[in-house]
Amino acid sequence: MSKLDGLTALITGSNRGIGAGVAKAFASLGANVIINYPDSSSEAEALELKKELEKNKVKSIIIEADVADSSAVKEMIKVSEGKFENIDILVNNAGIAAAAPVENIEVETWDRVIDVHLKGTFLTCKYVLPGMYKRGQGKIINTASQLAYLGAAGFAHYTAAKGAIVTFTRTLALEAAPKGINVNAVAPGATRTAMLQDVPDDILEGIRQAIPLGRLAEVDDIIPSYVFLASDESRHYIGQVISPNGGDMFL
Repeated sequence: MSKLDGLTALITGSNRGIGAGVAKAFASLGANVIINYPDSSSEAEALELKKELEKNKVKSIIIEADVADSSAVKEMIKVSEGKFENIDILVNNAGIAAAAPVENIEVETWDRVIDVHLKGTFLTCKYVLPGMYKRGQGKIINTASQLAYLGAAGFAHYTAAKGAIVTFTRTLALEAAPKGINVNAVAPGATRTAMLQDVPDDILEGIRQAIPLGRLAEVDDIIPSYVFLASDESRHYIGQVISPNGGDMFL
């Protein structure tokens, strides 16, 4: 048997980037995957990923839902549990970023970044937990960032959200562990995804030079942390943050 045979995973923001990479890895290990994408502009990506996952002889569905919208998340969980009965693994991966100094961040932008990262993580956990508690088992993996510890000029909203996700993870872990649920987080370092496309080359070069390993991460460098935390091998991990960051930050 593969590590995740017969399990079902919901991965938010999984139409591209790290989320899509995690979805492919989970499917290759036997998991059914629920692909969440934010809006119609990402539907084609989600459909293409679904086709790729199903080559592994697993089941997959796509669901459009803004993770910051309570009713949309509640419906997503309802549809997912109706299709697969159980959600065994929840990966909170959806995220956005936009660079600006604090005095130039629009209030609407601040709210949106906080909502997608932090509120989205809260909402999916809120609606997935009852099913996990009923079964007495489950894995929740939240996505933080090494910048939650380092900070980053121009990204106050993003780092604030990621820092809050770290402490949310620890608190939820304390609540959920006695009920058989493992709650942990992955805090990736700078990774070559669409989120970095708008970052100027000189800034990217500065980031690269600050990494002891001497390079930015590829998505494949990040995925094993999620696979480990989703598997039974992580059964004694509670409230931990794993940070594949090339030495950028020591946790």
